[in-house]
Amino acid sequence: MSSTLSRTQSEFSTRRWAAEPSIDAPLHPADLDLLSRKRPSFAKRTSRTLSRLLVTFLVGVGATLGWQSYGDTTREIIASSSPALAWLAPQVASVGPTALAVPSPDQEELKSVSFGLAEVRQRVDQIAAQLAAGREQMTRDINRLQAVEQDILDKISAPAPAPAAAPVRRPATLTAPAAR
Repeated sequence: MSSTLSRTQSEFSTRRWAAEPSIDAPLHPADLDLLSRKRPSFAKRTSRTLSRLLVTFLVGVGATLGWQSYGDTTREIIASSSPALAWLAPQVASVGPTALAVPSPDQEELKSVSFGLAEVRQRVDQIAAQLAAGREQMTRDINRLQAVEQDILDKISAPAPAPAAAPVRRPATLTAPAAR
């Protein structure tokens, strides 16, 4: 039985290994098909590029939306995991009854600045009104001066009237008194 088994085993092994390449067999470039390999078409490459770009864009949009929704929680987790990254923790403003009752110095300063700005605005409006009134007065003065100038030019350019000639007198003829 051992001879039958070994004979079957040897036939099987030779048939099996004959179809498959040996591991120790040297590779030939023709076997690898590196030289005759074809590039994918332009449409296929473009499609792949666009799909990669679309996936990258969508991952970025998802990350942005996630950060906006869960950004504070994420910062807290990162800050609690490492003390060096504590600056990432969101700064929580303490709002209590005392904070609302007493305005902070910044709010008082803002109020005083806003009142100051209101006064400055009023003063600027007054100055603008004065300038407008001054401009109107100046326009009237200029018009009056132009009218006077025109009158002077008219008098200069008009011909002077000729002096009236004195009437010529005829000497009176003396007649002798008639005898009576």
